[in-house]
This record gives sequence, C-alpha cells and structure tokens, in this order.
Amino acid sequence: MKKGKKIYEGKAKILYKGPEKNTAIQLFKDHATAFNNQKKSTISKKGILNNMISEHIFKKLNKVGVKTHLIKRLNSREQLIHMLEIIPIEFIVRNIATGSLTKRLGIPDGTVLKKPLFEYCYKNDELGDPLIAREHILAFNWSTAFELDYINSNCSKINIFLSKMFKKIGIKLVDFKLEFGRLKKNGKSQIMLADEISPDTCRLWDVVSKKKLDKDRFRKDLGNIIQAYQEVAERLGIMREKDKINALTD
Repeated sequence: MKKGKKIYEGKAKILYKGPEKNTAIQLFKDHATAFNNQKKSTISKKGILNNMISEHIFKKLNKVGVKTHLIKRLNSREQLIHMLEIIPIEFIVRNIATGSLTKRLGIPDGTVLKKPLFEYCYKNDELGDPLIAREHILAFNWSTAFELDYINSNCSKINIFLSKMFKKIGIKLVDFKLEFGRLKKNGKSQIMLADEISPDTCRLWDVVSKKKLDKDRFRKDLGNIIQAYQEVAERLGIMREKDKINALTD
C-alpha cells in the first residue's frame, strides 16, 4: 500500500497519510529512547517485533469491545490505522511498584499494589512528561470529564484482560502506558485506543525468575533486548519459524 505525505515522526514511529480519509499508515522504527530521550540507540528488528506484538494485542482488544485505531497490519513494519486527534496524556496503569514510582515515594521495588494505580502524565518531551492530576486535564481542556471516565473504564478493562492474557504464558504485567485519541467522523467524536502496546510500553516480568522482558533491558543496560522481545512474541504464539527467519533477514 502506497504511503502518502509524512504527517508526524516521533521517537519510535512515523505516521504517513493513509489511502482514505481519516486513515494513516503507522511505521514502527528501530529507535529506542529512555529517560525522556536522554538515552538513545537503534536496535535492529525492534520495530518489526513491536508491530507484530501490538497488532496481536489490539486485535484481541477489539474483539472484547475496546475500540482501537488498528485497521490491519500491512507488512513487517507498517499498520493501517484510523487517524485520531490524540489526547496529550499518557495514561499509566501500575500493578507492581517499580521505576519512577519507587523513586518518587521510596516504596521497595517489586511491591505488589493492593489495587491497580492509575496515573496521568502530560505528553511533553521538553517538560519531561510531568505527572498531573485529573483536575489539570479538565482545567486545561485536554479532555472532558465524560471522556476521562470512559478512558479510565477502558484502562481498567485493558488491565484485567492483559493481566490474564500474560499470566497464562508465565508473564507478570507490572505496569504499562496507554494513549487515546478521538476519531472525528460525520460530526461525531469517538474515543479509541491509539499508539501501541508492546514491550516498549509495558513492563513484563517472567513469573518465576522475574527476568525483565521489556524496554528496561535497554534502560538498565541488561542486554539481550531483541531476544526478550522475541520471547514475548513466542510465548504469545504469534512468531512461527517463518516469522523468526523473516525477522532476522528483513
């Protein structure tokens, strides 16, 4: 499928104009960043694995009633998606304390939370994606109260679904971030899940060994990043021998 004009380039993906109105083509890059873009690298084949994993998860979420921007995966690096007006908020869901939460509050790493913790961050690289409250979102009109309630309900639904899905394959869903946007069509606005769900946007630990199977391997210089991402794909049952060969030769 022929790509149109480049619309936007972020740290991990590029958006191009799609073949029809209100569509876009999302390309997954091999770039890796951490600590608000202070640490950067290129990890060969990462984009291929993230595309594969995110498509698999979004298709499952669509089936259980979570509306997503995914239309279909086009090839090893690209997806056809609905073009959304992105809400400038990262919606973070935490099941286990780690990362910035433990640093902010002095909580021991690995503490299992009594119930999921929902946090909001304002998407702004220059400001370091600051933590904000619901009141900030409403005060600055980044979202309406109705939209926020709908998104929070979806975050809870996604967390329950993904936690169960990963548990079945021996993985703990520690925390993850989500993005949402508005599909504007025929004078109406519909909230949809956007961006991606992959080892780039989730913390995933092996249930037994607590081995990290996510971007923390890059953040903390643990090595074997692609091997960890590939292991997630294999456990999800979406990486056949043919896929492994293609991923190595793409």
